[in-house]
Amino acid sequence: MQAQTTEVHHIAGIIKVMNSGIEFYQEAKSKIEQPEYTGFFNRMIDAKEEAVFELQKFAVAETGAVENGSDTMTQARKAYSNLVDKISSSSTKTYVSQLEEVEDKVLDEIDTALKKEQPADCEATLRRVYTRMKECHDEMRMLQNGIMH
Repeated sequence: MQAQTTEVHHIAGIIKVMNSGIEFYQEAKSKIEQPEYTGFFNRMIDAKEEAVFELQKFAVAETGAVENGSDTMTQARKAYSNLVDKISSSSTKTYVSQLEEVEDKVLDEIDTALKKEQPADCEATLRRVYTRMKECHDEMRMLQNGIMH
């Protein structure tokens, strides 16, 4: 019988990516003033905020503090989208494309955490969060495919 691990790994990194994603969706919502996107973006924000709330206790166990930071790669995507928005009329496509990349990064970060040995309650939470984030990813992919084609 293996001893249960009590050490949490990589949770703060997931939260940073999600925090950046929340900021990015909020910004996209303010820039893309098409009502059909508002509800969609709000669902993505709500799902990430809920996931951050669920994961926060594990981040505290990992780092000793609540994680409020953001991810530099996601911030770079946001800056790129802002730049393209200023010089392009296709900002909806750009935002959706970059947001879909953020969804990919969220799933990658959760995958990384799941490959590490985690306490049972942390792993169960990660698996629940992964399922919800996969749904967000798939919805964003469908939205992107609908816009791009």
